Amino acid sequence: MATEMTTAVKRFNGIIQQLEMSGAQEGPLAGLKFLAKDLFDVKGEVTGIGNPTYAKTHPAAKANAAVIDKLLNAGATLVGKTCTDEFAFSVDGINIHFGTPNNPQYPDRIPGGSSSGSGSAVAACLADFALGTDTGGSIRVPASYCGCFGFRPSHGRVSLEGVAPLAPLLDTVGWITKSGSLLETCGVVLLDEKPAQHLPKKLFIAKDMFSEVAKELRPSLEKAVEKLAEEFIAVEDIELKRFGWGSLAALYKVFQAKQAWEIYGAWLRENNPSMCPSIKERFEFTSTVTENDWAAAKQSRDKVVNDMEQLLTSDAVLCMPTTANLPPLVNASDEVLLKNRIQNMNHTALAPLSRLPEVCVPISVTEKTTTGLSLLASHGNDMMLLKVCRELLSAG
Repeated sequence: MATEMTTAVKRFNGIIQQLEMSGAQEGPLAGLKFLAKDLFDVKGEVTGIGNPTYAKTHPAAKANAAVIDKLLNAGATLVGKTCTDEFAFSVDGINIHFGTPNNPQYPDRIPGGSSSGSGSAVAACLADFALGTDTGGSIRVPASYCGCFGFRPSHGRVSLEGVAPLAPLLDTVGWITKSGSLLETCGVVLLDEKPAQHLPKKLFIAKDMFSEVAKELRPSLEKAVEKLAEEFIAVEDIELKRFGWGSLAALYKVFQAKQAWEIYGAWLRENNPSMCPSIKERFEFTSTVTENDWAAAKQSRDKVVNDMEQLLTSDAVLCMPTTANLPPLVNASDEVLLKNRIQNMNHTALAPLSRLPEVCVPISVTEKTTTGLSLLASHGNDMMLLKVCRELLSAG
């Protein structure tokens, strides 16, 4: 079982276990240190997925997750495991067993999840980069809240071997950094692809998504988009609601739920673990999804995939806010957290439902705080998206 940290700064910045697994002496990531969310197998260690009962009922991993070996072979050194919301089933960053990692740029607010420890630790410069997972926003929300760069690749592009699942049709590995250049370098390694040679020509701006963002964030985001638009040959404002999808949060909830219950339902009934009340409630819902619900959700999801395939050609990207609000306060009520979750999921559910890559870039709001701006590209166009991030949106 993971060994908890005893030093407060690391304990509350998301590191739950120290490791020292050295990588190759040479490689694109040589000399860099990284952390891995407690969903990734590390040989000889238990993958606890944020829940002590789960850790106690599962053996140590016999091998590293495939992506960890890739990073080690590229020269990086694994220095620890990071906290996750239980079962990766939340975007808050709250864990009743390990605590809530600090948000370095908003100390009185949550860090976002479920890759909470990864976002918190990278923001606090405790590692050069961190691995996380992203099913419905678990890389992008903590990146947005903690002031980092975050990347969710195209679904199926990065191996999930040795990574605990939540919803396989939505799950991806992702990574968080403090610079756009390192975000791209990690992509070269994990995607097995050279840097893109060309930038996209067309920028779509999801105007309805910007209109839903908190007023204190909107001016900074709009200014950033205005500057970004100058780099494109063609720019088009669009309203995503024209596609008639309805609530993406509601669609995602059902589409994810069926898969989550199939994976964890039997274990939950057998072990009845202590868990965060909101996550327990979420799992209770997963057990109620019928085959008819699932069939309808798949049909609606297929429409999202088809619509986005038609919209985003290989030379276009879509721009939208990553998250809808400032991070909620650490002591926010369950009602506030639920409302924030739904608002965020109406943004973050688009990429997983459509299987597309998305990059989150920090945009300055004040001298000390940022919020996330997202770009989405067509499936498989990951390296182009990372090139846009590095060349057009990053000083790093």
